[in-house]
Amino acid sequence: MSSPSDLNAIEKTRLAVSIFLHDVGRGVFTLTHSGLAMLGLVVVIGLSVAVLRPDLLAQTESVAYEWLRDRQFSLWWEPQNTAERATATELKDIPRKQAAVAAWLATKYRVAPEPMAALVAQAYVLSESTKLRPHLILAVMAIESSFHPYVQSQAGAQGLMQVMTDIHAQKYAKYGGKLAAFDPLTNMRVGAQVLQEYIKTKGGVEEGLLFYLGGDAVQSDTGYVAKVLAEQVKLDQVASGQSVSTQP
Repeated sequence: MSSPSDLNAIEKTRLAVSIFLHDVGRGVFTLTHSGLAMLGLVVVIGLSVAVLRPDLLAQTESVAYEWLRDRQFSLWWEPQNTAERATATELKDIPRKQAAVAAWLATKYRVAPEPMAALVAQAYVLSESTKLRPHLILAVMAIESSFHPYVQSQAGAQGLMQVMTDIHAQKYAKYGGKLAAFDPLTNMRVGAQVLQEYIKTKGGVEEGLLFYLGGDAVQSDTGYVAKVLAEQVKLDQVASGQSVSTQP
């Protein structure tokens, strides 16, 4: 049996706990009420600014977005920045001779200069690894696809350099598979590799180009080789600073 002193202590403890919980509850209510009131005030102020000073609202949004981006927050409602994935570069960002070639090709084949600049720059990079002349690579693309990356022939050749994707599927494997044929730069890399192999196997540029056109099924020059080489000459002239017509 508890003594009167023990019961008194228990009652005091209960009273203390009750007072504590009551105070905590009032505090939470006050904070919540104040928070909601503050939120309402912020909303009212925000709406007022949006109506009266839309320029100030736009500036505030820009600062907020920048702050979030700097801290790498994911903004699910904001479109992703895809500019870095685009096959494009400014003409001013590539060497002068390459820029001249890109501008000429863009005009002749009615392609935007920025993606053309990226293709020309890539041709020069591939020239180092394949030992093919960059303007030969570009000339093949010009005759094969007119620089349209999604073209497909009746035989199944695809992309900028009209590579037979099924035949050269293994070459696309390291780039992720056959769908990489429609990535302009990947198509260029594979096409240049195929052309290099054919030229080496057949013993010369003309023979390699003819085999590139249709393999063993092509027994005579159909005019394709002459067109490619003529385009290469024009590109050489443009790069040297000569004025060359873009008319056929």
